[in-house]
Amino acid sequence: MQSNPPHVSVVVPVYGGTAALPELHERLAATMSAVGASYELILVDDRGQREAWSAIRSIAERHPEVVGLRLSKNFGQHAATVCGIEHARGEWIVTMDDDLEHAPESIPELLAAASEETPVVYGVFARRTHSGYRNLSSEIMRRSLKRAFPDLNEDYTSFRVIHAPLARKLTDFGLSKPYIDGMLSWMTSSVATVEVEHGERRHGESTYTWRKLVSHAVNIFVTFSHLPLRIASYGGAALALASFLYMMFVVVAYLTGHVTNPGYTSLMSVVLFACGIQLLILGVIGEYIGRLMGAAYRKPVYLVESRTPPSAKTSAR
Repeated sequence: MQSNPPHVSVVVPVYGGTAALPELHERLAATMSAVGASYELILVDDRGQREAWSAIRSIAERHPEVVGLRLSKNFGQHAATVCGIEHARGEWIVTMDDDLEHAPESIPELLAAASEETPVVYGVFARRTHSGYRNLSSEIMRRSLKRAFPDLNEDYTSFRVIHAPLARKLTDFGLSKPYIDGMLSWMTSSVATVEVEHGERRHGESTYTWRKLVSHAVNIFVTFSHLPLRIASYGGAALALASFLYMMFVVVAYLTGHVTNPGYTSLMSVVLFACGIQLLILGVIGEYIGRLMGAAYRKPVYLVESRTPPSAKTSAR
């Protein structure tokens, strides 16, 4: 490893873009050389492809500025990114994907817009090269999150520059399923954006299926927003009110002779009212459970199994 800390640490979680890593390193090296910036490239193997670790080791053996970290299992993109951030030594930390949709040539633009007063800069895309359904689902997700999580920064992507002192505070949260943009929104509103080109994916296919996108969305809503619990509470209250009104309707119908079946009035009144009250109580209990879970979770964010250069210890967070 380089003896002096580099100016920039580039963190790349590796899951499905193993074939793109040699080109990514080559283009990154050319870009950093052109601007005269010292850097390190941290490749975090999130156990997506069997051949990923051998490819990372091969690059690291030939280039001392490359550090490889192998997780013990798949922890997810955000956890792998947090792992890379914790091992980064640079003053500025760049996070980007492994598939070259984030062009390394755009990094100097992001760095130029960053400062201590603006510690977070996102690379945003005027036009995305994803498929139509992926763009649509991303937009729906973005709008929904903004409603559920008002503090969330307006524009965000996984192509970011973060000032190292702020980035390292991400590791203090200890969330077993972290969401980096949510945590950054908790810490700062001093955010800038730079419009960059969205590259074409030339190696493999995206691993984000509908199931993974929905799972990611559920994790964010449950961890960072109490909106689902409030919906349950308000929904329970609304149903309880509707049940009570319908109960009054049934009673009036019985008294006026419109309902003649024995037991119908009492049965429907009790069932409808009880269901509404139960949902209301479950929503209230859920509010407390949600807060307790957020404080009590102590599952590891990630576990590093091995690294390059070889280390005598593994590390966990």
